[in-house]
Amino acid sequence: MSIARMIDHTMLKADAVQADIAKLVEEAKQYQFASVCVNPTWVAYCAEQLAGTEVKVCTVIGFPLGASTSAVKALETQDAIANGATEVDMVINIGELKAGNDEFVLKDIEAVVKAASGKALVKVIIETCLLTDEQKVRACELAVKAGADFVKTSTGFSTGGATREDVALMRKTVGQQTGVKASGGVRSLEDVNNMIEAGATRIGASSGVSIMNGITSTSSY
Repeated sequence: MSIARMIDHTMLKADAVQADIAKLVEEAKQYQFASVCVNPTWVAYCAEQLAGTEVKVCTVIGFPLGASTSAVKALETQDAIANGATEVDMVINIGELKAGNDEFVLKDIEAVVKAASGKALVKVIIETCLLTDEQKVRACELAVKAGADFVKTSTGFSTGGATREDVALMRKTVGQQTGVKASGGVRSLEDVNNMIEAGATRIGASSGVSIMNGITSTSSY
């Protein structure tokens, strides 16, 4: 698989306007990225613009804090799919995981998986920068148990992004059947190669064009 087909071309800034999203879409078409990853308000627009292409529409659920109720995350998922999303990246309830409430976290993920009901891939963002290694392992195990398709390192909106070590730990935990998405701070071709070598099968980046040109970007996450 080409590197381009592993990249979710991302624009999640709060102040993004339609011109920014239109540019993202055109770049995704040009480079044939795996998807565009946008906030829910832009899903319908992107689905319309990308109709007939191989580029998927990905959106985020419970983003970026993960502290919405499970019912709201499920509704957000259903709405996103109705608007044309075929991939959803949900944030776990980080506080409940850290408190050891694994059953809560499991049911939270399951609510989104059930809402997606085979119509969209579910990626579970565990926000590695806020977790110990033991907590990262538990989060990944719960995601697999809940039936998620991917585990994902980061939102890109917290205190840190993807690291090679975290990606390797996540891959070791979930085995080969579940995807691992490295996201947050992946800005160059070297970064991408490091993540792939560590076990990533998808990359989330706002610097997709720079990555494809082999140029380190100075943009954030």
